[in-house]
Amino acid sequence: MNNNNEQILPINITEEMKSSYIDYSMSVIVGRALPDIRDGLKPAHRRVLFGMSELGLGPGTAYKKSARIVGEVLGKYHPHGDASVYDTMVRMAQVFSLRYPLVDGQGNFGSVDGDGAAAMRYTEARLTRLASEMLRDIKEDTTDFQENFDGSLEEPVVLPSAVPNLLVNGGDGIAVGMATKIPPHNLGEVVDAIIAYIDDPDIDALGLMEHLPGPDFPTGGIIYGHAGIQAAYHGGRGRVVMRARMHEEKIPSNRTALVITEIPYQVNKSTLVEKIAQLVTDKRITDISDLRDESDRDGMRIVIELKKDATPTLVENLLYKYSACQHTFGVNMVALVGGRPMTVTLKDTVRHFVDHRHEVVSRRSRHRLVQARARGHVLEGLLIALDHLDVIITIIRHSSDPDAALDNLQKGVYPSELTGQQLQRLGLPAAPPGASDHGRKSWLSEKQAAAILALRLRRLTGLERRKIEAEYREVARKIERLRSILASEHVRMLIIKEELIELKSRYGDDRRTEIDFAGGEDFLIEDLVEDCQVVVTISRKGLIKRTTATEFRRQGRGGKGVRGGGLRQDDFLEHMFVSNNHDYILFFTSHGRCYWLRAYQIPPGGRVAKGRNIRNLIGMPADDRVCAVLAIRKESFRDPDFLDSHYVTMATAKGQVKKTALRAYSRPRTNGIWAIRIREGDKVLEARLTDGDATVVLAASNGRAMRFHEKDVRAAGRYSGGVRGMRLRPDENVVGMVVLTNGEDKDMLSVTSRGFGKRFTTDAFRVKNRGGMGVYAQRETARTGSLVAINSVNESDDIMIMSNAGTLIRTNVAGISVKGRNALGISLMRLNDGDSVAAVTRVMNEDIVDV
Repeated sequence: MNNNNEQILPINITEEMKSSYIDYSMSVIVGRALPDIRDGLKPAHRRVLFGMSELGLGPGTAYKKSARIVGEVLGKYHPHGDASVYDTMVRMAQVFSLRYPLVDGQGNFGSVDGDGAAAMRYTEARLTRLASEMLRDIKEDTTDFQENFDGSLEEPVVLPSAVPNLLVNGGDGIAVGMATKIPPHNLGEVVDAIIAYIDDPDIDALGLMEHLPGPDFPTGGIIYGHAGIQAAYHGGRGRVVMRARMHEEKIPSNRTALVITEIPYQVNKSTLVEKIAQLVTDKRITDISDLRDESDRDGMRIVIELKKDATPTLVENLLYKYSACQHTFGVNMVALVGGRPMTVTLKDTVRHFVDHRHEVVSRRSRHRLVQARARGHVLEGLLIALDHLDVIITIIRHSSDPDAALDNLQKGVYPSELTGQQLQRLGLPAAPPGASDHGRKSWLSEKQAAAILALRLRRLTGLERRKIEAEYREVARKIERLRSILASEHVRMLIIKEELIELKSRYGDDRRTEIDFAGGEDFLIEDLVEDCQVVVTISRKGLIKRTTATEFRRQGRGGKGVRGGGLRQDDFLEHMFVSNNHDYILFFTSHGRCYWLRAYQIPPGGRVAKGRNIRNLIGMPADDRVCAVLAIRKESFRDPDFLDSHYVTMATAKGQVKKTALRAYSRPRTNGIWAIRIREGDKVLEARLTDGDATVVLAASNGRAMRFHEKDVRAAGRYSGGVRGMRLRPDENVVGMVVLTNGEDKDMLSVTSRGFGKRFTTDAFRVKNRGGMGVYAQRETARTGSLVAINSVNESDDIMIMSNAGTLIRTNVAGISVKGRNALGISLMRLNDGDSVAAVTRVMNEDIVDV
């Protein structure tokens, strides 16, 4: 106790903070941040709509200043800052924020570029027609009311809303410890889903999704993928991937432009344009030459001009990857259910709305029944008055004042001053007819008597009497109809369905957002890589790189070539092949293992770049090396029929051959798989893709070659060692293998170690059984050197020849003359002293653009 007799009570600070924080958090959750599942509104939104309704700002009325509306809501219902009320009203008026705006604004209410609305003194507003449907029947006891903040007025706890607003317009908010984010939907689709639920209350989310496939955003765009929608509708949470809608347009100078006409929901357009420009500045996207925003009142139009050689699909995917052209809407369906926050599913939302509408229809019907009975009761009194008009007039005329007249009419008695003789002289009965009949205590009720006193003389005409009788019959029918409504839940549900169908017919519109059901929700790396043609090179020491094929220009026969690799003096190029970036690359090693990569996973590099060690990419042991490479198109590698009908045919340096179905190599592991069992002293030399009906040509270093049919080699498993393909002397090795399909006889090109080559036809080699010595294809001399490569070629092809020093030359096959098997050939590449040809590969002109 202190000197002022004040008592100090000890309080546990932990318990006090816990209690106070819970009170605060529930206040935020219930009173500010989360929408009610029944009308889909937060208190601020509900108060703005109700306040505008009380001001008489219905559709078709004159607009009123926004400041007037804000003042009305602040003074009567929402004791917070004016900015919160005005911002709430502004959002409900923005066509890019709400799928179906609830406020009809006049003036500047902001833009999709993030511009704010004008001050409230400049703008005007009224309710939209759809908003009036949310307030319909509110004065018919359809919802509970509560006192406002100072107890002077009442405001609705929830609106009777005939509109499923929570699904139609969605909502978002951040509370304490929880948040909500519900996407908007198409009104017609939502109505169809609700009707489906009414017809079958046991319907599940998948059944509802037959009518409501996904969100429908006010800004349009494309929903990419459907898995996130299903997750959200089934469990209340999910990721909806949205994409901008863009298309290609041809512009002058034979170039292409990407034009964006719709952007993802809640994306700021000006920020999006700035981000794209920054991507160009940072060289994240290098194929954009110009960017401008041509949007106007007729619609959105963002023009992205591309460089001449750009690939539109690649730029489009890069925009989706690095900018808000692809945006994720994280669905978190949290709403107030019975005053408590709950995570709800699609079916929960539909069910609670139907329950709400059922309660509204029931309460409205009861209210109308009470009103109809009251009106019928009054009409009964008027009919009694018309049937006994002289008696009624006499009672009223001789009553001393209105109160006495009201009392006499209820009791059915004449004023006391009227004698029997006076009544007889007036031709009136001694007592009002029926006044004491049937044991009634009174002749008329107070309401009936008051209605008779208020009756005008014009209502005493025959026409008016017929009108009263017709109204009474109509009221009787109405009472019977309302009683049948209240007696049957099925009838009430039919009414809900009819009102929903009418709502759809009046306000329904076409879907704006397209759903790409086949789209994946995650980016694949290949989506960001142009599927262009590249040249992949691998050096003797395992340095690998890929270079755009257009970096190599065609040269005439006998040229010196261009530098193809900045290699060390003791290294040289061993493999070079042409593929596409999306191809699957199979690497076969000398030890008989197979590794797997996509072409775009190979590090890029220019002609003079060294490349990267392949062991860092495929985990190949240090004592092994790549000896053969297959490039297989993405579409083929994913086709089961292709995998089963094609084979990998391999040849070893000691003349062994083997073929195995391609399917066996379609799922290599990171650390590789066995491709063939190698005998001691042998190694894998080549691997080629065959179709089961090919002929195989093997060539040895001694210049001999032989041709046999692929069918002579039985398909075997990956662990098989194969069979003999060509008989060799101990000091000889196989140098190349050519595969000919469909019995074709093509030209073949042989190249020697000293740069000599010739073209000859394959019909010079007869098809024999495998295992023979073969016949000469290239004579070996000191001038020409030994045979190093053979290839099948067409006149339209180019070939690339690599020397051990890293020099490349590209020349056309048509410039190489056709010679016989015994001819030495012509000089294809001038070599420096000590240099020799390392490898040869073919390039098809129609697939490569010359520089």
